[in-house]
Amino acid sequence: MMKAVVALLVLAIVVGWGFTWATLHWSYSSGERAGYVQKLSRRGWVCKTWEGEMAMVTMPGTVSEKFYFTVPSDVVANRLNASVGKRMDLHFDQHKWIPSSCFGDTEYFVTDFRVTE
Repeated sequence: MMKAVVALLVLAIVVGWGFTWATLHWSYSSGERAGYVQKLSRRGWVCKTWEGEMAMVTMPGTVSEKFYFTVPSDVVANRLNASVGKRMDLHFDQHKWIPSSCFGDTEYFVTDFRVTE
């Protein structure tokens, strides 16, 4: 009986690890968004992640749409933090069904960017 419980526990851990690995390494979609990054901060109680907010404005004077994103790389986050407030294009990968907020609060992971001013 104890062997069956241990086997089920090991199986659950392996399946959970495999599912997490798959959601983080296979992207559902990828693309670019343009706008002004207005906030980038390192957040979290236990798992610290870089979370940001970009205002996407179509025309001056119109209401902006907000794009919330996560930056998994400290190198990209530091470069992005130095450019906050400038118009830029963010390249992102969308990862669906991530099982924990320890990997990010959003499903949009920014992998690179370029300033377009």
